[in-house]
Amino acid sequence: MSENENLKDYTEIKLDVEKEFEEVIGELPKFPKYTTQIINLANQNAQGTRPKVVGQLSELIHKSPDKTFKGWKKWYVENYPDAINKATAKVSGMVKQLQEAVSKIDDDLIHEWVEDLVITKTAEGLVIQEIILKYLAEKLGKEWKKSTPAEESKFIDGYIGDIPVQIKPATYLSKKPTVRDNMTIQVVYYKKTSKYLYIYTKLL
Repeated sequence: MSENENLKDYTEIKLDVEKEFEEVIGELPKFPKYTTQIINLANQNAQGTRPKVVGQLSELIHKSPDKTFKGWKKWYVENYPDAINKATAKVSGMVKQLQEAVSKIDDDLIHEWVEDLVITKTAEGLVIQEIILKYLAEKLGKEWKKSTPAEESKFIDGYIGDIPVQIKPATYLSKKPTVRDNMTIQVVYYKKTSKYLYIYTKLL
C-alpha cells in the first residue's frame, strides 16, 4: 500500500506555516537575500553555535519548566545569559574574514576554481592511482600500467609487473563486503589529506 493510499481517508489541512509561527513567536526576522547563506557558512567555519558555546540545545529545551516558546526563551536567556553574544562574536569575526576573502575574488580566480572543480577534482582518483602504481613499481623494480576498460570490469585498477591490483580509499574498509571482497586481487589502500598521500600495501 502506498503512502497516498494510507492518507486518502484523512482530511488534508493546509497551514500557512509562517503565519502560524508568527502567532506563537512574534514577527519573524526578514533576512536580505543570500545573507543567511553567508552567515551559515561563517557559522560552520567559526563553530559559533556548537554545544560548547550555546549548550546542547536538544537537551536543554527539555529542562525548561515552562513548555511554551516564551517560557523556553526566558529560561534559556536567564540560564545562559552570555551564550548568544559569544556565538554572535564568533560568527561576526568569521563574516569579516569572508568579506575580506570575497574582495579578493575576481573572474580569473573563479575560472581557476571552476577548472579545478570540473577537471582536476574529477580526475583526482585517477591521479592517485597513477601515483601509487608508479611509486610501488619503482620500489619493486617493476613496470606498471593502468588497466584497460575490460580489466576495470574485473575490478582491476592497474598492474605492477604482472600483479593485478585494486586501489581503494581506506574508508572502503568500513563498507559492507561486496563481490570485490571475494576476488583474489591485491588491494592497496590510501588516505589523502591536503598535504600527504598515505599508502597501505602488502606488496612491499
